[in-house]
Order: sequence, then C-alpha cells, then structure tokens
Amino acid sequence: MASAVLFSRARTSSRAFFARQLTWSAVLRADKIPQPPKDVDDSTSALDYKRTQRTRPPPLPAMDLPRSRSAEEAVTNILYNTPPPSLQPFKKHVLNCLVQNEPGVLSRVSGILAGRGFNIDSLVVCSTEIRDLSRMCIVLSGQDGVVEQVRRQLEDLVPVWAVLDYTDTRTITRELLLVKVSILGPEYLEDQLVGGPTHSPSSQLTPEEKMEREQILAHNFELGVHPEAVEAELRESISTALTPSQALRLKHQHLHSISTLANQFGGKIVDVSENSVIVELTAKTNRVEAFLGLLRPFGILEAARTGVMAMPRTPISGASVEDAALTDGGGAVDASLLPPG
Repeated sequence: MASAVLFSRARTSSRAFFARQLTWSAVLRADKIPQPPKDVDDSTSALDYKRTQRTRPPPLPAMDLPRSRSAEEAVTNILYNTPPPSLQPFKKHVLNCLVQNEPGVLSRVSGILAGRGFNIDSLVVCSTEIRDLSRMCIVLSGQDGVVEQVRRQLEDLVPVWAVLDYTDTRTITRELLLVKVSILGPEYLEDQLVGGPTHSPSSQLTPEEKMEREQILAHNFELGVHPEAVEAELRESISTALTPSQALRLKHQHLHSISTLANQFGGKIVDVSENSVIVELTAKTNRVEAFLGLLRPFGILEAARTGVMAMPRTPISGASVEDAALTDGGGAVDASLLPPG
C-alpha cells in the first residue's frame, strides 16, 4: 500500500515538472520571435530620437560686440544712452523643420518665432513620404547668433524631430506663382476690378463723373454752343467702351505678349477667360519677382505665391579636380550657360 502511494506521488511530480518545462520553453520561443517595430504615432517618439542622438552642440556664433567699457562709461550709458546693439549684419535664413504630423505644431513653432520678434517672410508646411512626419520650410531675416538660438529653441519642442539651417548650404529653392493678368490693358484695370467675378470693364459713370458732365453741358449751353455737338464730343471723350473688333484685336495682342513672356521664364498659361488669363510659374524668388515686375504694365488683377521650398543638393562623388577648382575659385560665370531657373 505504501509503495503504491509513493509511486503515484512520484508520477504526479514528474508530470508537473514536464509541464513546467514545456511552459518555459514556449515562453523562450515566443521571446525569440521577431516583432515588428512600433508605429510612430505620438510626439514622444521625437523625444526618444533626440535622446538617443544627443550630442554636444557646437558653441554659438561669436557676437561682434563693442569693446569692454569702464565703470564710468557703463554708468553713463545706463543713464543717458541705449545699450549697444550687435554689429552682426541681418541676412536671410532658411530653416527646415521636421515635425510630428499632429495638430497644434504650427502654432507652437510660430509662437516661439513671434516671441523672439521674428517676422516670417514665408512658411511652407506639407506632409512627407513618412506618414507621421511633416516638413516646414521657414524663411526669416536675422543675425546669425540670434537665429541659432531660435533654432535650438525650436528643436527643444516635444513634437519637433530636427531643425536644420540651410543658409550656407547649397540648395535648390523654388516658389510657385499663380497670377491673373488682364488682357485688355492697364487703362481698363480699374474698371475690371469693380466689374465682378468676370472682370468685365464697367462702363457706368460714377456720381462725380455725372456731375462733371452736367457742369460741362451747362457751361457750353451758356456759351451758345449747340447741345447736340457738345453731347457728341463729351460722349466721345468720356466713353471707354470698345467696339467688338477693337476689343478682339487688343485681347489677341496682349495674350500673345503675355504668352511669349511666360515662355521666356519657363511658365505657362493655365486658364484663359474673356478678359483675363492665369499664368503659372515655378522658379526662384528673385525670378518670380522679376516676372511680376514685367507683368505689371499689363495690369495684374490677382496674385498668389506659395513661399520658398528648399532641398539640399547631392554632391557628385566623381567630380574632377578642375571642376572643384572652378567652384572654389568663385570666378565669373556666363549667365547664358546656366540652366533656366
């Protein structure tokens, strides 16, 4: 009887031992199974990235301040003068921000820039090829040291991954322009602006013009001039209406001139209406401004610009020594050999 009890206990303990061994082996095999990476779905992922990539930042650019002053000069300056400003020049900076794609990031970035007194010249925000990542391209003017401090402040924000300064980097910058131009000429621009959505020139006289017209009629009537002759002359001098043939020839001439000008700048006409056209141009900022200056004599009804988008150029690994010497020399370059834009 005792031997049977001992045998059953030994059998039960062996079964429990083997079950425990199977459980631990299953756990170990489950730990070895590769798991997919976690989705980047919150702004704390940017903090984890910056914590792992944390390096000692370079020192801030030296501020060109005046010489050190004596105590007497300092007290005199505090009492009677304003503090000496920095001698660094103001120049344009292009900041490229990689941020988390979530609500409220733009307001936090613009709030820091507004708090430091910066006026944003242009701001372009768009999503990237990564689902949870957006790119901001900010153009502003300021001194190197102050802009570097702002850049580090922006990089310390929770939803910001990185902020790059493309000021001294070789980049490709482009800006999109949509401009609506009159094809009737600048003399009809004011009439087109009050002509409604179709921009048809309004031929109605204002109350001031009606009053002036009645005064001229009364004055000529007192002088004894025939009223019908005065009316015909006045109608011919005041009326701005064109005959259909004149309007057609005028529209064709202006449309041809605008099309030729757009082709020279690499733009194109994307919409043609009865009295105006819309021109699209993608180029550098100074080229866009030059194109607008040449279109202004035709009469600009409306214009819209996207702002600057920038991307750094990729260096060519197999560049020859002569090309490198030419690049470092900084000599004059023939403008006719440059690509458009």
